[in-house]
Amino acid sequence: MPLHLVGPHEIRMRLGGISRQRVYEITHYSHFPAPVADLVFGKIWLADDVDAWIREHRPGNHEASWPGPR
Repeated sequence: MPLHLVGPHEIRMRLGGISRQRVYEITHYSHFPAPVADLVFGKIWLADDVDAWIREHRPGNHEASWPGPR
């Protein structure tokens, strides 16, 4: 089964187009999922982990069910 990964831009879109700085702050919360890799161009996360975090911590955000590339 292929891994579905997201970077900061996809997280921004899932959270309604928030700023890059705000994504940086959120992804550094101790309760935010750990990235699965830290590449030259940045960190990446499992999409399912990020979506689960959004459902739990941002329940009013409709982007948590974002139908982006999976």
